Amino acid sequence: MKNLIQKLAVAAGTLALAVSAQAADITGAGATFPFPIYAKWAEAYKKSTNVGLNYQSIGSSGGIRQIRAKTVTFGGTDAPLSGEELEKDGLVQFPTVLGGVVPIINLDGFKPGELRVTGEVLAEMFMGTIAKWNDPKIAALNPGKKLPDMNITVAHRADGSGTTFIFTAYLSEVSPDWRAKVGKAAAVKWPAATSIGGRGNEGVAANVSRIKGSIGYVEYAYAKKNNIPHLQMRNRDGRFVDPDDKTFAAAAAGADWFSVPGMGISLVNQRGAESWPITGATFVLMYRNPDNRAASNEVLKFFEWSFRNGKDMALELDYVPLPDALTKAIMSKVWSQIAR
Repeated sequence: MKNLIQKLAVAAGTLALAVSAQAADITGAGATFPFPIYAKWAEAYKKSTNVGLNYQSIGSSGGIRQIRAKTVTFGGTDAPLSGEELEKDGLVQFPTVLGGVVPIINLDGFKPGELRVTGEVLAEMFMGTIAKWNDPKIAALNPGKKLPDMNITVAHRADGSGTTFIFTAYLSEVSPDWRAKVGKAAAVKWPAATSIGGRGNEGVAANVSRIKGSIGYVEYAYAKKNNIPHLQMRNRDGRFVDPDDKTFAAAAAGADWFSVPGMGISLVNQRGAESWPITGATFVLMYRNPDNRAASNEVLKFFEWSFRNGKDMALELDYVPLPDALTKAIMSKVWSQIAR
């Protein structure tokens, strides 16, 4: 039984929907951010085409390493590569879906969205300069709420993570102190004395669920799936908003995707009364001249099918599907660079 549990734990981060090795035509690895929607798309695609997908949810840094090592046909990352990196590695990059990163908490008596924070206060909580839940700065944003005299435990990603990149990019936008002392990256040195790491969105969600008084950050689908309360946040326009597909879409409404090489634009702290401030895209990395063109073509077929048939599935998980005009532009401007 112990061996069985260990095997199941190892397999938990891997999407293996192919029933045989022959059917597992598509291999990918990387970001945990899109894992729930890739799993949903893959299940439907398998039923439709009998082609399977094996996607290892190992974090963006792992996905970049694996595509560079050519052990998978596509890599997944929420921290987009620069134009220079793409050119050097012979890669193309394109977004697949939008979503939001949300601060989650374990605090008795508070339902999702009942507590409010600003970006500046959130940065101080993750730095450890705000160390108690009843700190005056949190209390001022939540008049009438009874906040406990409890230490704040910071839960964060232990692996290199695009979710961390999006989260720290936001904190760097709104907090000069965070920008100067910590910065933005897929992996950072977490300054709070109470910090505890977990691998993947799953690990952070598990730590927050387990530790009273904790705060963490995950892709919204994980908070929703595990029924973990999130914080309401003040956006750039001064409005307090909750995370959902509409507020994520509002943050991307004015995006100029082709203004940056590799389409790697930032969607954090965008203007708009309804915008969720910690919104991001997830990206796929593929070779311009793949060693296995047949396998590369299967990846493109999968995402073309998902773009056309997977919008409702994405919305069910509170992701934002890409607009038809954008997916057509990706197919014509980006996929045309991939040798078939």
